[in-house]
Amino acid sequence: MNKANKYPNFPSDCKSLLSKYLTKEVFEELKDKTTPWGFTLNDAIASGVQNSDSGIGVYAGDIESYSIFSSLFDPIIKEYHGFEKKNLHISNLNADDLNAPNPDPENKYILSTRIRVGRNIANIPLGPAISQEQRNEVENQASKALTSLEDKLQGKYYPLDGMSEEVAHKLIEDHFLFKAGDRFLEAAGLNRQWPKGRGIYHNDEKTFLVWVNEEDQLRIISMQKGGDIKEVFQRLTSAISKIEEKIEFSYNKHLGYITSCPTNLGTALRASVHIKVPNLANDYKKFEKITNKYHLQIRGINGEHSQSLGGVYDISNKRRLGVTEVQCVQDMYDGVVELIKVEKDLETK
Repeated sequence: MNKANKYPNFPSDCKSLLSKYLTKEVFEELKDKTTPWGFTLNDAIASGVQNSDSGIGVYAGDIESYSIFSSLFDPIIKEYHGFEKKNLHISNLNADDLNAPNPDPENKYILSTRIRVGRNIANIPLGPAISQEQRNEVENQASKALTSLEDKLQGKYYPLDGMSEEVAHKLIEDHFLFKAGDRFLEAAGLNRQWPKGRGIYHNDEKTFLVWVNEEDQLRIISMQKGGDIKEVFQRLTSAISKIEEKIEFSYNKHLGYITSCPTNLGTALRASVHIKVPNLANDYKKFEKITNKYHLQIRGINGEHSQSLGGVYDISNKRRLGVTEVQCVQDMYDGVVELIKVEKDLETK
């Protein structure tokens, strides 16, 4: 890994949290420090230095990055999550605690529901610092755990390396295939040795999917058409507990589940629906007022920075750290119930 030695110059229009909190004093304090896996400050800030339009601009290379470079990570985590150094994260993956009867049984508004979590394996560095040998070890552990799943989670693992065009085409059709990461992930070192050590698992019913060695070592996804949010969450939590019987995940009491991007810390959970609200879309202020009330994010149909099509939006929880998984999904559910109610009122007018 590279050693940091020169304070970076950020352009005057740079608004990243890295440029805000990497003062010259912080830089001098951290520039010669290295984690046990050989990860340096220079490695942590590489993506934000190369991409001045980053929102955050830092990635952790291992769990130790968060303590060794804490004078940079702590203020970023505090601003993004509103989470202090003294706070402890509490996890709750008990689906029975979620109060979420289907808000749209006729499937008039909610097209689909998707809940995912990021997970990384304990005692192995994260994607930006992982070696090829370690990445292969992650793939080996993950594919063994996944192919041992039974009943409705039973399925098949597809390695990306050496994948046939026929299989790739099928996975693209199902929107399951992931590509090498964007320029932000590229600069963070997350695309190294692509596509070696990466793969995709999905169950036979195509309602459960795991990406291996994408941005996080495991991205575990539960999804289905329609608005039965509780069913999607139950499938996810049941799968997580089964995988955890075979794999220990990286976790600590302060930051919860450890991820390379600090925005995903805590629950590492994103619960989302594709929802059709054409009338609300015409009153964006009212739309935003509801989503802000429930700590939700509005995105276009193809995720971040994309546009809406036909009044369909991707609505997901914003909070991840300092709230439980159940609270994240409950936020999303309660917000969606209100969005549907307001959309119905607007239809009658």
